[in-house]
Amino acid sequence: MNKVKAFRHILLLSFGLFLLPLGCKTDNKAGNQVDDHSTLVGANNMAYRWGTVILQATANDTERFKPRPTVTSRYLGLICTSVFDAWSRYDAKATPVYLNGVERRPDTEQTILNKEKAISYAAFRALNEYYYSDTAYFRQMMVEFGFDPNNQSVDPNTPEGIGNLAAKAVIEARKNDGSNMYGKDEGSNGEAYFDCTHYTPVNTPDESKDFMHWQPKYFSDGKGGKFAPPCLTPQWGKVKPVALKSADQFRSPPPPAIDSKQLVQEVNDVAVMQGNFTDEQRALVEFMRDGPVSVQQAGHWLIFARKVSVRDNHTLDQDVKMYFLVEVTAMDGFIACWDTKMFYDYARPYALVHHYVGEKEITAWAGPEKGTIKMKGKDWRPYSPETFLCPAFPSYVSGHSTISGGCSTVLRLFTGSDEFGETVKLVPGALTETNRLGDTITLNFTTFTETADMAGMSRVLGGYHIQVDNVEGLALGRKVGNEVYKWYQGHVGEAATN
Repeated sequence: MNKVKAFRHILLLSFGLFLLPLGCKTDNKAGNQVDDHSTLVGANNMAYRWGTVILQATANDTERFKPRPTVTSRYLGLICTSVFDAWSRYDAKATPVYLNGVERRPDTEQTILNKEKAISYAAFRALNEYYYSDTAYFRQMMVEFGFDPNNQSVDPNTPEGIGNLAAKAVIEARKNDGSNMYGKDEGSNGEAYFDCTHYTPVNTPDESKDFMHWQPKYFSDGKGGKFAPPCLTPQWGKVKPVALKSADQFRSPPPPAIDSKQLVQEVNDVAVMQGNFTDEQRALVEFMRDGPVSVQQAGHWLIFARKVSVRDNHTLDQDVKMYFLVEVTAMDGFIACWDTKMFYDYARPYALVHHYVGEKEITAWAGPEKGTIKMKGKDWRPYSPETFLCPAFPSYVSGHSTISGGCSTVLRLFTGSDEFGETVKLVPGALTETNRLGDTITLNFTTFTETADMAGMSRVLGGYHIQVDNVEGLALGRKVGNEVYKWYQGHVGEAATN
C-alpha cells in the first residue's frame, strides 16, 4: 500500500466507513429482532448502516470512474430520496416525493421492523441502479442485514413491496431529468452523461484566446504522458432540481470584471498565499480537496451528518430524514452551482495569476516535493499533485463552497443548533507530496457554519479559486439550503419555521 492509499485508509477508519456496525440483526423468518443493544440508535440503526454501504459504494465508484462530483451528488440524492419515500409510508405525517399511488400504512404497521425492511429494499434497488458495478456487494449486505435480495415484490401492502416500488418510482421519474445518465437524451451520442448542450471552451489547452474564460489544462497521466480533461458535465445546469423551482432560481451575480480593482487584488492575494503556508493550511486544503477516500462534497457532508447521528444517538427515523435533507441539498446545490458556472464560464486562478502576476516575482509553491521558492507569476500553480492539477470546469462559483454552505445550513436547521464539535487528525502533505510530510495536526470543526467556511477557504488557499468564488458560492449554497429546508418541512409534515 503506497503512502497516499495508506493515508486514505486511515481516513476511512477514522470516519468509520469500513466499520459497519454489528450487533443488530433481524431474523426475518422468525419475525423477531435480535438486538445486543437496548435501543437502535446512532451507528446501530438501519439507516446509518445503509449509509455505510452508500459511502463505500461512492468511494468504489470514484476509484473506477474518477471524481465526478455532479454525478455523485445525483446518485446520493436519489438513493436517499428512494429511502425517504419508502419510509414515508410508515410514518404518520410524511409524504413521498416520487412514490405515487401507495397508501400510508396503518398505525399498527408503523413498526421499526417494517421501516427497516422498507428502507432496505429501497436502498438496495436504488444502489443497484446507480452504483451498478457493486451489485454483488449490495446483495451481500442485504443477506447480512437479514433480507432476501431476490425478493422483487411490488405489493404495496408489504414493506418489501413498498421499498421496491419507491426505488422504481424515483428511477423512472428521473430518467429524463437532463443529466443524460443513460445516453439517450436528444442530441446525445449514446454515451452516459454526454453533453447534449455541446459546450465548446473558448480556449484550448494550447492556446488562450480570452484569459477571462475557462481553459482546459494538461494533467499528468502518471505514466510519463499528459492529457487535458474536458469540462465535467457542462449540461448539469440543465438538470431538473428535486426541491428548487429551477436551476437558476438563485443564480449568482456577475463575477468581477476584467481589470477591475477587486479582480486584480484577489488574484494577487491568491498568488502569494502559498508563500506562508502553515501545516494546518496544507492539511485543510488536502482534506477538503480529496476528503475521506474521495466521496466528493456530497459524500463528505453525508459523513459529517453521520457524525451528528452518532453524537445525538439518532433513531432510524431521524437518520432517514437527515440524509434525505442533506443529500437533496447537495444534489440541488450542484445543479444551481453549475448553472452559475456555465453561465459565466469564468477563468480559474491558474490563468488569472499567469496574466496579472506574470513577470512579477513571488514566493510560492513550486510543485510536489519542491517546496516553496521564489518564482515569476507565470510559473505559479495550485497546490495539487500533477495528476489532478485543478478542477476541469469553470471557476465561478466554487462547488465546495456552494455545497458546504447549503449542507451546513440544513444541518444547523435540522439539529436546531450550529454546534458540530468534530475533529480529524491529518498528516500535511500526505495527499500531495509524500516526501515532505509535516507533523500530525488536528483540524477542529467547531460549528457547521465554521466547517463550511473552512471548506470554502481551503479552495482559495489551494489556488483553485479566488475569494469571490468562495464568498458567492457560500451565499448561493445558503440560499439553496434555506429553500430546500422549507420544501423538506412540507414533506415531513412540519410547519415552515425559517
